[in-house]
Parts: sequence; C-alpha cells; structure tokens
Amino acid sequence: MEIILKPDPKPSRQSNKTIRKKWVKKSTIYAALSIFAIINVYPILWMVINSFKSEKEFTVNQFGFPKDFVIDNYISAWNTANLGILFKNSIFICIVATLITVFIGALASYFLSRFTFKMNKGIYSFFIFGMLIPIHSTLVPMFILLRDLGLLNSPITLLFPYIAFHLPLTIFILTSFMKQFPKDIEESAVMDGAGIFRIFWSIILPMSRPAVATVVILNFIYNWNEFSFALVLINDPALQTLPLGLASFAGQFTVNYGAQMAGLTMSLLPILIFYLLLEKEIVKGMTAGAVKG
Repeated sequence: MEIILKPDPKPSRQSNKTIRKKWVKKSTIYAALSIFAIINVYPILWMVINSFKSEKEFTVNQFGFPKDFVIDNYISAWNTANLGILFKNSIFICIVATLITVFIGALASYFLSRFTFKMNKGIYSFFIFGMLIPIHSTLVPMFILLRDLGLLNSPITLLFPYIAFHLPLTIFILTSFMKQFPKDIEESAVMDGAGIFRIFWSIILPMSRPAVATVVILNFIYNWNEFSFALVLINDPALQTLPLGLASFAGQFTVNYGAQMAGLTMSLLPILIFYLLLEKEIVKGMTAGAVKG
C-alpha cells in the first residue's frame, strides 16, 4: 500500500510573509536613506551649479542650469580671496594636527587597551571625560593662555586646541577597536623577540588601519572646517585658514554670489578627495564591530 505525502502549505505561506516583510523593511530603509542623501546633496549641487553663473543670471535664475558656464568666477575667487595662501595654511594645520593627534592617540590607545596597570581605567576615564567638555567654552581661557605664552598669531597656534580637543574621540575609537584583538598575537611576537614598540608599529597599528582611517578623516574634516578658534586666535591675514578667509571674502564681496559659490566649491574639493581615498577603510572601521565571526 503506497502512502503519498502531501506538502504542508503553511511553511510556504510563512516564507512568503517573511520575504515580504524583509522586502518592505529594505525598501523603507533605502527610501529613507535616499531622501536623506537628496536633502544633503542638493545644497552642494546647487552651490556648484551657481558657481558657473554670471551675476545677472544668478539673480534671474537661481535654481536652473547655467546657459553659459562662467569660469571667471573661479579665477576671481582665487585671486580676490587669496585662496592660495588660505589653502596652504589650512593644509599645513590640518595635516600636522591630524598626524600628531592620531599618532599620540594610537600610542595611548595601545597601552590602555593591551596592558593592565593600576591607573588604566582612571586614565581612560580622564580622556573620555574630555568628550563631555563643550569646546567653545574654552575659547577665552585658551586665548589668555596662548597670549601669556606668546603663541598667538603664529603658524602653530591652532595646533594646540586642535590636538587637545580631538584626542578624546581618537582614543575612544582606537581603544575600542584594539581591545578586540586576541592576546595570542602579542604573545607570539614576544616569543619571536619583538619589543613593545615593534609590536605596536608592525602588528597592532596595521591591524587597526580601518579605525585609524576613521579617526583620520574625522580629525581632518573638523580641522578643515573649524572657524571659532581660528577667528579668536588668528588675526594676521597671512596666517588665516580657509573658513576664516572665505567668511571675510563673503563679507567684502556680497554682490558677486558666483565668485562666493566658486570659492566655497574649491574649499569643498580637498575634503571630497580625501574622503574618497579613505572610503573603503572608513566603511571597514564603521562595520568592524557589527559582524561577529
């Protein structure tokens, strides 16, 4: 006697419901992210488009594409605002401050995450407490301190606040990342005769590359866009950074909106290039702790 087993229709219905729920969830997430991306990208596109318009066309048509692309806006902005000097100052400050912050932060994170000593938690809490301090509340004390030390209006003036206020976030990210590494790596290196700094430079630091890329881009972007400390601590036009120079440029030449848009567009390009170069590492750093394997 043959027994014929009929498939149960319930699992297929449940699987279809599960697939529909996943599809709805993904569609909602992608729709929300698309709207968020459009809201953020539109002002940038609007700025770039208007940077190629003449003053007359900008007044008549602010939301359309330019009929004639005016390249002279970029030449005028570069020469009038002395963007060459501003770019040089900003690049110097950003690169030096970022390198020193990341190097000191990586060393501190290495010892805080890989070694156990008496004041470990206390020192880590001290650094993390720096994230709770409002940065701009220290403008006046920072000005008085640097004035008494004779460090106002010098090429290295902005390095001190930029490094000091970025160390907490840098140490927080790198310490959390380095704690995930197994101790076996260091034990094997010690057996091979490697010292503490050799392990840090040749093993821990390369393994922390995604997190390092993340803190590098965060430090660089903040230093590049920072305005308040540059306004208070720098008075010499020859030492001004790009945000401070562009603010002065916009105040003096409020009529020529095309030149203003051109200057803002040129100031945005280094950030975009820097981000695109480190994009893959940043994504790895952001998602490193999301998947456990």
